[in-house]
Amino acid sequence: AGWFRRLLHKPKPRSVESSLDSSRSSSSSPSSSSDRSGYSPSTSLVSSVRLSPILVSDINASDSARWAKSYDVCICHSEVDLELVEELVSYLEGQPESFRCFLQLRDAAPGSAMMTELCNAVQNSHCWVMLITPGFLQDPWCKYQMHQALAEAPLANGRTIPVLKDVDRKDYPKELRNLYYIYMALKENSFRQIRDTIMHYLQELCRSSASRME
Repeated sequence: AGWFRRLLHKPKPRSVESSLDSSRSSSSSPSSSSDRSGYSPSTSLVSSVRLSPILVSDINASDSARWAKSYDVCICHSEVDLELVEELVSYLEGQPESFRCFLQLRDAAPGSAMMTELCNAVQNSHCWVMLITPGFLQDPWCKYQMHQALAEAPLANGRTIPVLKDVDRKDYPKELRNLYYIYMALKENSFRQIRDTIMHYLQELCRSSASRME
């Protein structure tokens, strides 16, 4: 009887199903830091940009450093991607910040040399969005404008914003390999990431300008 009572009160082993559940749980937990920092074209490396406390009103103020240049962002793209770029420009210009975008076919001065216009657009913009598509990689003018942007700001500091669409990681321009990129999977999410990145740079620009004035 004593043996039978001890058997009834003996702790039951964990079931196989419970063990499997535990295994699944551990495998779905965050991986090592090296895995998280890996760079894959299937996900965006500019997943979220934390906006600073500086208000939109500060950026839009008449004495803001934002107005030191003619444009907030220059969009570098291939002509075959014009329709997508027009959607992006419409989105950015429709934001509360009313971003000033340079769109070559719309804003270039008629009769001006293309090389001159491209250089002026780069120099007179705070940020440069590089829409890297198969068309971009085949367009010598896109590559020229990319090199001008990198020459203008070799360390980038958030000014150069590569956006990949329908391009494999192996085809990502070597000149931009030191920069994180946005991979355009869902258009709406990518547009928001581009907006947040531009806003982040303008906030840092205003903060830096305010610090110098103090």
